[in-house]
Amino acid sequence: MAETNNPDGSFMTVKKVPSGLAAAGAKLWRSVVDVYELDEHESVVLLEAARTVDQLDLLQAAVTADGVVVDGPQGSKAHPALVEARQQRITLARLLSALRLPDEESGKKPQLRQGPRGPYALGSVGA
Repeated sequence: MAETNNPDGSFMTVKKVPSGLAAAGAKLWRSVVDVYELDEHESVVLLEAARTVDQLDLLQAAVTADGVVVDGPQGSKAHPALVEARQQRITLARLLSALRLPDEESGKKPQLRQGPRGPYALGSVGA
């Protein structure tokens, strides 16, 4: 992290793209830190999201090179990278959701979820 002077004399923290990120991960990183000021814990979540984007690119390259269906000892099956890519997409969605970035139009953050909802008590239904 470095600090630079803004035209008004205040300081602005500039976060460099972390080493090890490929093009897609670096693009995601820049698109967020150029707009939002993140706390340290949010930077960690963003870094994991950026790494996940890079992993998705690698998985897609494997599928592109080998095809969607591969031959195995028990016959043809979906490329294992497709299965992993599905899991990585779920992870990416959860990481991005955890950042709770404000809506660009309204500026409001998404609703904070405290965890899965449990069953409703019997007395709360139509009582």
